Amino acid sequence: MFEAILLTVITASTPLVLAALGELVTERSGVLNLGVEGMMIMGAACAFVAAQLTGSPYVGLLAGILGGGVFSLLFGLLTLTLVANQVATGLALTILGLGLSGQIGEAFVGQPGIKLQPIVFPLLSDIPFFGRVLFAQDLTFYLSVVLVIGINWFLFRSRTGLKLRAIGDNHASAHALGINVIRTRYLAVMFGGACAGLAGAQLSLVYTPQWVENMSAGRGWIALALVVFASWRPWRVLAGGYLFGAVGIGQLHAQILAQNLGIVIPSQFLSALPYAATIVVLIIISHNRRTTLINTPASLGKPFVPDR
Repeated sequence: MFEAILLTVITASTPLVLAALGELVTERSGVLNLGVEGMMIMGAACAFVAAQLTGSPYVGLLAGILGGGVFSLLFGLLTLTLVANQVATGLALTILGLGLSGQIGEAFVGQPGIKLQPIVFPLLSDIPFFGRVLFAQDLTFYLSVVLVIGINWFLFRSRTGLKLRAIGDNHASAHALGINVIRTRYLAVMFGGACAGLAGAQLSLVYTPQWVENMSAGRGWIALALVVFASWRPWRVLAGGYLFGAVGIGQLHAQILAQNLGIVIPSQFLSALPYAATIVVLIIISHNRRTTLINTPASLGKPFVPDR
C-alpha cells in the first residue's frame, strides 16, 4: 500500500521538479519567466498530439520539449530583444498558451493516449520495496534526477555556470567583463522552456495519458513558488518538488478516507490544499528576508540593454 502511494507521489512530483529546474536556471540568469504554466501546457498538447500521430511516446517527449522551447523563444524575443516587461509578458504568454493548447488538442479530446512505459532494470527492480520505486520508472523520472545533478554541477562547478550566475547577480558588470548577457539569457530561457515542455509532456504521456484542456492545472505556478522555496538550489528543488507532490496526492487520499468514515469535507477545500500549502510556505520564507536576499539573483527581473 505504502509502495503504491510512493510511486504515485513520484509520478505527481516529477513535472513539478522538471519545470522548477528549468525556471531555476532561467532565474539564475536574471530573467523572471512567469510563463511557465503556458509553456508546460503547450508541451503537454504538443507531446500528446505528436504521440498520437506517430504512435511513439518518445517522439511525443521530443515534441513536448520542442513546443516549450519554441514558446520560450517568443518570451525571449519580447523581453530580451524588445525589452518588454517580464512580468506582463509572462502572464500574457500563460494566457496565450492555455488558449493555443486548447486549439491544438481540440481534435484529440477523449482519445486514449499512448503511455510512456517504465524502464525496468533487471534484478534491481526485484529488490524489495525500493526496486520498483527506483528501478522501474519512466524516462522523465530519470531525466529529472540527471538534471538535478547536472544543473548543480553546471551552476557551481563550471566556468559557464559561474558566468551565468554573474549575469544574474550583476548584468552590467558581467557585460563590462565581456560576457554576452543577451545570448546567455536567451539560452537560459530556452532551457527553462524546454524543461517546462518536458514537464507538460510527462503530464499527457505518463501522469494522465490523455489530453484534457488546462490539464497543467496550476502546476506551473507551483513550480515558480518551488524555485523560491528551494532558494535557487537544485537539490532543494528536488526535495521541495516531492513535498508538494506528496501534498497533492495526500489530498486525494484524504478525500477517499473522509468518504469511508462518513465525514463530509468539501472536495473543493481538499483540492485547494496544494495551493494553500504553497502560500503558507511562501509566507514562512518571506519572514527570513536575510536568507532570501542572499540567494536571490540581484538582477532578477531587471531589463538589460547593452547600449545603455
